[in-house]
Amino acid sequence: MDFGVCVATKIDDVEIIRHAENLGYRDAWIPDSQMIWSDCYAYMALAAKITSSIRLGTGVAVTGTRIAPVTAHSIATINRLVPGRTFLGIGTGNTAQRLMGHRPVKFAEYAEYIRVLRALLDGDEVEFEHDGRRVPIQFGMADLGFIDVEHHIPIHVSGFYKRTHELAGQYGDGLVCSVPPQHDFVTRTLANVRRGAESIGRQLPDDFRVSSLTAAVVLQPGEAANSPRVVREVGPFAISSVHYIYDKIKENGGEPPPHMRPFWKEYCAQVEKVPESHRHMRVHGGHCTYMLPEEIPFVTEDLVRATCLVGVADELVEQVRILADAGLDQLFLLPSVAMQYENFTRFSDDVMARI
Repeated sequence: MDFGVCVATKIDDVEIIRHAENLGYRDAWIPDSQMIWSDCYAYMALAAKITSSIRLGTGVAVTGTRIAPVTAHSIATINRLVPGRTFLGIGTGNTAQRLMGHRPVKFAEYAEYIRVLRALLDGDEVEFEHDGRRVPIQFGMADLGFIDVEHHIPIHVSGFYKRTHELAGQYGDGLVCSVPPQHDFVTRTLANVRRGAESIGRQLPDDFRVSSLTAAVVLQPGEAANSPRVVREVGPFAISSVHYIYDKIKENGGEPPPHMRPFWKEYCAQVEKVPESHRHMRVHGGHCTYMLPEEIPFVTEDLVRATCLVGVADELVEQVRILADAGLDQLFLLPSVAMQYENFTRFSDDVMARI
């Protein structure tokens, strides 16, 4: 098991990446969400200049906001700055799409996008369809140093469901997900990945990686899992799961999970005070960055424990070992912006140093 960081993409704070590198984190996952944060590729270019070992990649790039050749060219440009030290996380777009009032892209479009990405990043020619026209494309002038597709750029496919896990097994170098802190969930996810690889006769590479986004907080003895300090550190990540479930239920029906039921009606009533025309912006307010004051009461102990790694240091070490035994290769952490320096330092000192 190794560890990474995920940060809100703030163009004038790339120093947090050097801080994480000095603490021993392996990867920096840089989100791509155009309606709330800075541009991820500009951010990585700056981070590349002040780091020497930490791997830089998207966490994750979004299928619906850039065509595949643009995404491929952007990460290949970063690869030119730090050859072999980049990766591409790719997803269907949660906040990036929903904050514009659109759903994440559909599965078939996602699969086709990844197919084109892989070919281009391998330096190959590939059939690409755009505006109803399908033609062969291939990067030109790569040999002149404008981009780097000589050094392999791993693609980590983001997926929360069986079909997307299988897609990672078919085309990816890794799967990126957000797993509950449970051994069985990891083993089921890996089984789906292997099934996807087998479906196309692919031998899953030995270095295929499964990485999970989470938030983690080291409790003091006797401290509640939703103490004011905990809420400041990981509350934005925990409440983002409520935002996600709200959209899912509104679109597909169903009931919230047990840990959300005690406050579900109150939460929905609060969100639905906003006119429907503007509600898509309210649902994801503060996304993984800060807490809306009116949402703080919804960050219960049950919500934090269901969505984050939380406990005293000994408990966190044991939770990490259980996930590693299940086959998880990396946990990467997304605390609030206000607490990210302290959070990364404490986790490194109290947990990573003991793994």
